[in-house]
Amino acid sequence: MFWSLFCAIVGSTIALAYIAWRKWIAPWRQIEQLVQQIAAGDRPRTFLVDGAAQSRRVGLALENIFTRQRHLDRQISEATSGTQTVLSAMQDGLLVVDSSRRVTLVNETFRQLFAPREISPGAPLLDAVRNSQLDKLIVATLGAGEQKQTELNLLDPQNQWERWMQVSAVPMKDDVGRTTGAVVLFHDITELKRTDQMRSDFVANVSHELRTPLSILRGYIETLIDDPQSSGEERRCILEVMERHSKRLGLLVDDLLVLAQLESGNSKLQMSDDDLAKLFADLLRDWEKKFANKQLKVIVDLAQPEPLIRGDEARLREVLDNLLDNAVKYSRQNGEIRLQAGRREDQMVLSVTDNGIGIGREDLPRIFERFYRVDKARSRELGGTGLGLAIVKHITQLHGGRVEAESELGRGTIVRVMLPMDGVP
Repeated sequence: MFWSLFCAIVGSTIALAYIAWRKWIAPWRQIEQLVQQIAAGDRPRTFLVDGAAQSRRVGLALENIFTRQRHLDRQISEATSGTQTVLSAMQDGLLVVDSSRRVTLVNETFRQLFAPREISPGAPLLDAVRNSQLDKLIVATLGAGEQKQTELNLLDPQNQWERWMQVSAVPMKDDVGRTTGAVVLFHDITELKRTDQMRSDFVANVSHELRTPLSILRGYIETLIDDPQSSGEERRCILEVMERHSKRLGLLVDDLLVLAQLESGNSKLQMSDDDLAKLFADLLRDWEKKFANKQLKVIVDLAQPEPLIRGDEARLREVLDNLLDNAVKYSRQNGEIRLQAGRREDQMVLSVTDNGIGIGREDLPRIFERFYRVDKARSRELGGTGLGLAIVKHITQLHGGRVEAESELGRGTIVRVMLPMDGVP
């Protein structure tokens, strides 16, 4: 009897313990596993929890939390992706620092400007970008709590070209108005600087080119006024000098007008199929006297069959006139000039070659700039305006082509004009 009662009590205890374990202990182990999987970013196979109603409610609550977490993660990911896309698309460099001048954010343009090593969040600015002028700007912005601007002169880390940046630093503030950091934008103004410098140089060059002949004309006019009884021979010499310098002024004004029209973008080409053989023959006839004055030998080399070229005949004639003018000026007495035309792949190449004084290696890259002269005194003595090759370059580009030059001091120069076979692309 005793043993029967004992066994019944033990069996009841075990049954109650099993029931308690199933309802209150085992479910919490399941819940613990769910929490661990959610914390690891894994999706549990199921959120259904065995046991009492309370543990089942906890399982459902965890499912809701997991769903909301995934939704928030997706929103954060989309926002981050959108922010990175915007930052990558920005043409201006972007730098964000906190109140301690530690870097919190940069974009790819900023990295290209300064080529810094990988910047970890919180890195001191001067460790990432060693630029004291930039650091001073940010210090002033954080100290004053207002926007500051400056210009930075940088060297491009890839090709070592000089670049100018307009830098704007704007303070960031919290709800109570305390400065918590600064946003710094870097806007590239290199082209503006170059354009401004070109404009200044152009005005200075034009003023200089005009001043010399005008001063000479004014001087001789004053001579004629002060000495009206001068001899006929003296007056004739004065008038010849005045005529020569007035022609120089006229050429300069004409070239300036042509260049201004070409650079305005309003110049229109009158395209036609032009016979190069006829064009070269007309050139030789018009330049015959000047060739003869220096006893120059002229060789014409045309590809066979004689090619046609599509372009604006008047403009192409202007190109060749300018190239021949330079070739004649800088050729020695009894020299040789070669006028060539031929096909090269999908281009027509026109070239003028002389065996004259040549151009130095350091000057060659700049000969197509306006008013650039290798030998300024000699060029003015020979009557050049300094605009001929600039006009050649612009007309060639207007046709969709390009121009290049090769030269060696004492050996001569060759200038090639390369135009598309079918005209402007």
